[in-house]
Amino acid sequence: MNNEWRVKKQELIDFQIYLITDRKLVTRHASLVTAVEKALKGGIRAVQLREKDMGTRDLLQLAYKMRKLTKEYKAQLFINDRFDIGLAVGADGVHLTQNSIPVSKVRETVKKKLLIGVSTHSLKEAKEAENGGADFITFGPVYRTPAKRKYGNPVGIDALKQVSRKISIPVFAIGGVNSNRIKHIRESGAYGVAIIRDVLASHNIKRKYQELINLSGA
Repeated sequence: MNNEWRVKKQELIDFQIYLITDRKLVTRHASLVTAVEKALKGGIRAVQLREKDMGTRDLLQLAYKMRKLTKEYKAQLFINDRFDIGLAVGADGVHLTQNSIPVSKVRETVKKKLLIGVSTHSLKEAKEAENGGADFITFGPVYRTPAKRKYGNPVGIDALKQVSRKISIPVFAIGGVNSNRIKHIRESGAYGVAIIRDVLASHNIKRKYQELINLSGA
């Protein structure tokens, strides 16, 4: 992929901190919507709605609320896996897993209506996502984290460096990412970070997000 295409992709993905939702972590806040709004007030520019255990109708209802909220704060909204819901609510994109419909087939279906992110855990998966038409990837788990335990041992910072060097689309580090590790991730060459627990479980979400912005230079 040439430099012109790399620049084009990075213009589309104009955020470097990617907030992924998990309503089970927001026990300190009234609701997931409330927690996300606090992050948006802090400056978040991209949110992935990932509530895998919700039924279709409940997820659709929540997606409409998130779309309204993210539009208000001029942030992008991605829907995990369900590109049909993404299209229905006018989301900016969809985020696919390794168990989703292949990225190439989703790209054929949605054309340019949605940006596509893909979760990857190896260089092979990262290359497949790039070749299939993904706009960006998450790569990990870089560090050990309860949420990513089922994917096995962490891939580590060296693997992140390799993928960031060999993949032309933006690479977001995921898995155990927190304030103390931002510096190492930046040095790896990753385009950005995907955050879940470090923001949503924080007492002060707005302040935590602003701290991450300052550390990442986003």
